[in-house]
Amino acid sequence: MAEQEEFFPSVPKIPYLPNADPGDVMCFKHYHAEEVLMGRKMEDWLRFSVCYWHSFCGTGADPFGFPTLCRSWNEGAPMEAAKRRLRAAFEFFTKLGVKYYTFHDRDVAPEGSTLEESNRNLDEITDLALQLQKQTGVKVLWVTCNLFAHRRYMNGAATNPDCHVLAYAGAQVKKGLDVAKKLGAENFVFWGGREGFHSVHNTDVAAELKHMASFFKMAVKYKEKIGLKCQFLIEPKPKEPCKHQYDYDAMSVIGFLKHYGLEGDFKLNIEPNHTTLAGHSYEHDIVMASAFGMLGSVDANTGSPDLGWDTDQFPMDIRNTTLVMKTVVEQGGLQPGGLNFDAKVRRESTDVEDLFVAHVAAMDTFARGLQNAVRIIEDGIMAGMVKDRYSSFSRDIGQKVDEGSATLEEMEAFIKEKGEPKMMSGKQETYESIFNRYI
Repeated sequence: MAEQEEFFPSVPKIPYLPNADPGDVMCFKHYHAEEVLMGRKMEDWLRFSVCYWHSFCGTGADPFGFPTLCRSWNEGAPMEAAKRRLRAAFEFFTKLGVKYYTFHDRDVAPEGSTLEESNRNLDEITDLALQLQKQTGVKVLWVTCNLFAHRRYMNGAATNPDCHVLAYAGAQVKKGLDVAKKLGAENFVFWGGREGFHSVHNTDVAAELKHMASFFKMAVKYKEKIGLKCQFLIEPKPKEPCKHQYDYDAMSVIGFLKHYGLEGDFKLNIEPNHTTLAGHSYEHDIVMASAFGMLGSVDANTGSPDLGWDTDQFPMDIRNTTLVMKTVVEQGGLQPGGLNFDAKVRRESTDVEDLFVAHVAAMDTFARGLQNAVRIIEDGIMAGMVKDRYSSFSRDIGQKVDEGSATLEEMEAFIKEKGEPKMMSGKQETYESIFNRYI
């Protein structure tokens, strides 16, 4: 690394300075990787990851404006730029102190004019990635395949009405799984941005869902064939670019997986910005996925609830991160998943230092969320109140309901004996007041 061009010469390794002034933004004030909470290091609870596409491929362009982010690592011929971009990324990872990164296949290596050329490009670039991983100790949290950007996928990939396109997607995923094994990826993500419809008039929904399930089963078989040891994840999103996406939210995906017998092979990668696009609260899908034992990883970002599209902003709300980390700690962690910053600096934030500031601030925000969550859990006040609220299910007829052995006849007999139930306050304001004390 030292022999290569330095892309961030003015930025040292980000230090932990808990007593730094508010204006000192190039240091961690709360994220202390070695701090132990509930028997585990902070870095192991949080498992931070940097996403490649936004941070190193992003240009700041939007539907109304041209690129604003002029990055030196994007200069040169496609393969030359790909190698410079990768070196810049690993310099960033090491200076930030993050142990994981994520990428799409077409982020790291340019797509060729044929599948064979694309695969050769991937081989060459991932050879360099493997070398840099060995030098730095940085690992791949997850790999995914871009099955939405190329025009061939305009009608979908796994749900395309043309099997020729589905076959191309299958060939691309096959190579993606090979790359995941080569680089030691701990997870593999499927995000179906084009798996849905704009109009039901030209769509056979049942057929498309069946074909998508077949596609996933092919991936499972190939993963087992090559001995790839990683967790498969599906990432829900309700819309954009499709008007309606099949992987609408956590419960939609869980229902799909259970219907097609895939729940043992997949978990969910939840992105809160997608959750709010579905009309839910920030933490909703994380809580629901965890309740079913299906929370595998989190794309840590946020959106603007007043907007109707995916803004992929860095998470800065401590209330939100506290709710997320409370769920994560209660389920015993995210491993082998993590918190991947699927977020981008604003197109107006044009300095390369802004990229560091955004990640540092978001990591501190999640560190504070973790600290808050641990205090909430260790104090046990709210948990005790919840336990008391449901205490009727720990005895008598309630215990039989909880165990699944009660009958409607028993319900009737119970009411005839006990009569009308008493009113019981939900005490929402009390819970909210206590929660705010920890924030």
